[in-house]
Amino acid sequence: MGEIVRPRQDTEKITINLGFIDLGHVDLLVYDGFYANRTDFIRTAIRNQLDRHADVLKKSVGRQALDLGLRHYTRAELEAAQAGGTMIDINVLGLVTLAADVSSDLARATIRSVSVLGAFHASPEVKAALADRITT
Repeated sequence: MGEIVRPRQDTEKITINLGFIDLGHVDLLVYDGFYANRTDFIRTAIRNQLDRHADVLKKSVGRQALDLGLRHYTRAELEAAQAGGTMIDINVLGLVTLAADVSSDLARATIRSVSVLGAFHASPEVKAALADRITT
């Protein structure tokens, strides 16, 4: 269950704290043209670390039985689960979105658990209704 869709944006903003000297080194590499900007440097550094640990990550994803990618749940899908008397366990590495028209009552009636490594997008009301079922 859960169709794959392309989100309005395909990135999530994060904030990091960096020492002044490290930041200066990053800026120097940007100034010298090695990277387009700070974000380009940080993305490259993160991707290099992820590549370095690719084998460990692959084993961990398999061990935890995670779905990879983007999952979007519509009101119709959740209503079908409710009609069938089934509960959904969401276990994703990536992005999960619940449609804007999913009510908090419908979400509680159909979603047993939410475990997302990445980002979980739903209305504040739905997130509050599922708060006791969300693990990080």
